[in-house]
This record gives sequence, C-alpha cells and structure tokens, in this order.
Amino acid sequence: MSRPNGDEHEDGNEHGDGDDERGDGGERDDDGATSTSDPNVEEPVFEAARYADGTVTYPPHPVGPNGAERVGTVDLREQEARVITWTRSTATPPGVRAPNALAIVEFDLGPDDGPPVRAIGQIVEEADVEIGDLVIPVYHEELREPGAGIREPDSQDWDGFRFEPIE
Repeated sequence: MSRPNGDEHEDGNEHGDGDDERGDGGERDDDGATSTSDPNVEEPVFEAARYADGTVTYPPHPVGPNGAERVGTVDLREQEARVITWTRSTATPPGVRAPNALAIVEFDLGPDDGPPVRAIGQIVEEADVEIGDLVIPVYHEELREPGAGIREPDSQDWDGFRFEPIE
C-alpha cells in the first residue's frame, strides 16, 4: 500500500511545524519528528533490500536470506504498514523514554515491489495502537538521549524512524 498523498497536520503542513535544531531548513513537530523543507537536504531513507530471488528484508543485508545477491532497495518511507503486535516497555535503558511503545509492523509492498516485509520500532509518543492499525514511518532526529548511558554521544547515530498511526 502506498502512503496516501496529501496527508496534512492540523497546521496545514505535510510534516508538522516548529523550529529545527539541525539548521538545515527542516521542521520539527511536537514529537520531535523532523522533515526538511529545503529541497537540497534529503531526509534519511528507511531502506529495505531487494534480492535477486524476489525476497525483501529489513534491515538490509549484503546477501539475502536464501543466499541471493542484493539487487536493489525499497524506500519504506513511502509505504503504509499494519501493526502485527505491540508492547509497552516501562523498564527502559538509560536515555530511552518510559514508557516506550514498540510495534512489529508489516509493510505490504504489493505485486510490483515484492513480498511483505516486517520491521520493529517505536510508536510516536502519545499514540495508542491496536493490532491491525495502519501506521506510517516518521523520521526522528533522536530516538533516545545521546548523553545517557555508557556510549559516547558521537560514537553512533541516534536518529531513525518511529511509527505514527493513520487516523
């Protein structure tokens, strides 16, 4: 299923509003999601891999589950997914919000893009989901607080995608 065109937030913008701390022209909504209004700045891709035997996996790997060569990618940002199962964690690692809702979702890529592919990720804050709900991936600059925990903040990327229910 393709993401519906024309989805707008209450303010009329496609991705919400607010100032972007990145300084690249992006916008930040109340949940920390960002989008770029500058056409020269690309939002990170939510990438799955396509293999010669027709399989698709997320996360991408150099070789498919059946040993097939990687031949392309699928950008999951443009897809809707259905919640397969979800849970709410109340005992989270340092820097991760508590409670932290997580879901396993399935992207039905359709006959042109390949078989369904599953991903696990956080649900946007203040959202409730049920099994079977439709969600879309939304980019977030920080999925956890970089300064918390034992890792140096510059040692890894802290961004990624959360799932937002489609109303």
